[in-house]
Amino acid sequence: MNVLMISPGYPAEMAFFTRGLGQAGVRVIGLGDQSPDALPAEAKGALDHYVHTGSLAAEDHVIGLVREMARRIRIDQVECLWEPYMVLAARLREELGLPGLTVEQTVPFRDKERMKQLLDAAGLRTPWHVAARTVAEVWAAAERVGYPLIVKPIDGAGSADTYRADSAAELDAVLPMIRHVPQVSVEEFVDAEEFTYDTICAGGNILVENICQYHPRPLVTKIHEWVSPVTMALRDLDEPGLQGGRELGRAVLRALGFTDGFTHMEWYRKADGEVVFGEIGARPPGARTVDVMNYATDADLYEAWAQAVTAGQIAQPVQRRYNAASIFKRAQGAGRITGYAGLDQLMERYGPHVAALDLLPVGAPRRDWRAVIISDGMVIVRHEELAMTIEMSERFASDLQLYAG
Repeated sequence: MNVLMISPGYPAEMAFFTRGLGQAGVRVIGLGDQSPDALPAEAKGALDHYVHTGSLAAEDHVIGLVREMARRIRIDQVECLWEPYMVLAARLREELGLPGLTVEQTVPFRDKERMKQLLDAAGLRTPWHVAARTVAEVWAAAERVGYPLIVKPIDGAGSADTYRADSAAELDAVLPMIRHVPQVSVEEFVDAEEFTYDTICAGGNILVENICQYHPRPLVTKIHEWVSPVTMALRDLDEPGLQGGRELGRAVLRALGFTDGFTHMEWYRKADGEVVFGEIGARPPGARTVDVMNYATDADLYEAWAQAVTAGQIAQPVQRRYNAASIFKRAQGAGRITGYAGLDQLMERYGPHVAALDLLPVGAPRRDWRAVIISDGMVIVRHEELAMTIEMSERFASDLQLYAG
């Protein structure tokens, strides 16, 4: 089998999915706008061939390039896990007559308004929402939705260009910051806890399920630099408080007709127990969450995804052994990292349960915390007991300090 992998080395986690395809025993052809020299080692080692193009955004040119390539090399499957180019992947499948998501099936995973319209029609609870292209339309939507509300791009990923407004004055302050966004969704702000529902599917069957909880909600971490964002993969998916989210997630997949690949959904659980859909992507979660899932299961979900999409099954069952949490750290101060505080004491107390420790070294320049969720470093902890996992994540969030100057 020959698999065309779009953008096999960027963003960084794509290289591990490319490696997974190689481990699954297929021939991997890469197509990307990274120069060959810039490809990560994991991707280079898995690729049988790499086609470098000037820009993946030039869709018509890329389709012509692949059409010509397909005359010389048989292509059996097209995969893309980077959201901006999923429609390109769908167009290539249609051009080559290959299985997988079509353009019509892909668009609802990219267009948040279309996504919610389909789910509304299926009778699923979504936030009240209105699409808007102009400032006047945003104001009109706000009148219909009411405050507090959320404004976000209809085709965004994560919390980029997403803002909360609790009043007309706050919305007025937000509008200049979204002028570059062609179309937005104005939505009800759902006051609730926020979770993920992540799956690997094959043939319409869910082979792997995962639920994470965000501490605090991503919108809070986007506003306050001092917050250490925590994403916690939960071991016990049968816990009663999670069943509404699982049922919602499965219903969303059915409504959108998703059958093969990785999905990442976000959902809310209100204080009264009501569950509300947030959004979904036909892709894995970002921000090293697949690594968190790996540590929770002692599995390689990069390879498991590759097995699912190429063989329709996963060789070994995936078992949830631990609760696992990532904690992202943001340094105090500007400039370069000058030191840490609290790390030695935390490692002495929790060291055996620290699965990964990846902090910027002293002397390294700080990352832009607004643009990069992994910020200036990351810790992953895991434990069989949820209470201990929560304790460790809270301690690393509060007691580990990075300094810059």
